[in-house]
Amino acid sequence: MKTKTLLAGLGLCLLAACSTSKDEFNVDKALDYCDTQVHRTLTELKGNDGNIDYTMMPRNIMDSLTTWHCRKATKDEWCSGFWPGILWYDYEATGDEKIKEEAEKFTSSLKFLSETPAFDHDLGFLIFCSYGNGYRLTQNPEYKQVILNTADTLATLFNPRVGTILSWPRNVEMFGGHNTIMDNLINLEMLFWAAKNGGNPYLSDIAIAHADKTMKYQFRPDYTSYHVAVYDTLTGDFLRGCTHQGYADNTMWARGQAWGIYGFTTVYRETKDTRYLDFVQKITDVYLQNLPADYVPYWDFDDPSIPSAPRDASAAAIVASALLELSTYLPVEKATEYKDAAVKMLISLSSDKYQSGKSKPSFLLHSTGHWPAGSEIDASIIYADYYYIEALLRLKKLHSNQSVI
Repeated sequence: MKTKTLLAGLGLCLLAACSTSKDEFNVDKALDYCDTQVHRTLTELKGNDGNIDYTMMPRNIMDSLTTWHCRKATKDEWCSGFWPGILWYDYEATGDEKIKEEAEKFTSSLKFLSETPAFDHDLGFLIFCSYGNGYRLTQNPEYKQVILNTADTLATLFNPRVGTILSWPRNVEMFGGHNTIMDNLINLEMLFWAAKNGGNPYLSDIAIAHADKTMKYQFRPDYTSYHVAVYDTLTGDFLRGCTHQGYADNTMWARGQAWGIYGFTTVYRETKDTRYLDFVQKITDVYLQNLPADYVPYWDFDDPSIPSAPRDASAAAIVASALLELSTYLPVEKATEYKDAAVKMLISLSSDKYQSGKSKPSFLLHSTGHWPAGSEIDASIIYADYYYIEALLRLKKLHSNQSVI
């Protein structure tokens, strides 16, 4: 893989700089900003008649627009869980009972996913971001049952011969085999949780098998990732690594690498197997070493149009959140390095360059959804906002010496 020497040098210089003090970043101010934007979005969703359609979820705001484009919560709308999750996080930050009521209403719109066959792998995003956060904060037994039922549904996509969860059943023919995308790692948290909270213990075995196969085949020798791994459906043999949303098969798509960092941090948390802790540091370091100076990546690290290429604030938010957790599992020197990097990401994301401010009701600007398809380029995207507020809460908890999860 080609590297951007100048950008790598800038990133390393910043990484080697003195430790970032918690006083340099006002996390409470950033959380207050998120709360303001949440209220703006809720007001917008009420529309002229004052009523909210709780099945319509904010998805994106294109660069030239100022209001949310919403999509109906259906089996094939993978982002529907992020807005309810944002509401739960805002409720956690503020204690505002009205926000809790809205979180409950939006969350309930996703219950049908626990009662229908799996359309694809995104059930973890959909249910654990919404019902998972809801249960964590309320201990509502109905929420727990929805999570357990959905974990069982997700498990139906696991192919024991391959050892991974099938990501896109509809795209098996297109890829020429059992396809597993890097994003799928994020769904493993729901399986681990279910196995520990009354679900089938086999769910944990599925998650570990998936993580192991991904670790073995979905990363190159330099620890950069393929977006997609394709396996023979019958034999389980690895056929090839390729991309679907990155620049090319041999490039490092920023959000894909971010999913890997976040996913293997979670797998280590749930297993305490040091293989995963060692591995996640390797895939983190190659990401950090190639960042631009402001710690917000270009959408693909190898896009030849850099520095004119779009950024991806969503990848920065995902990695910031992951590194704040990962820092709690490491010796002090490495922990400080990762925490400082996360804070630098949040400082950039919280600046006028990346915050939407008064221009839009979203939290962040400048995310890139699907560049090859020309979709959601330089946009506000709901999952960027989700991981941004999650990272802010994790940093606040670290400052208070609390567990970040």
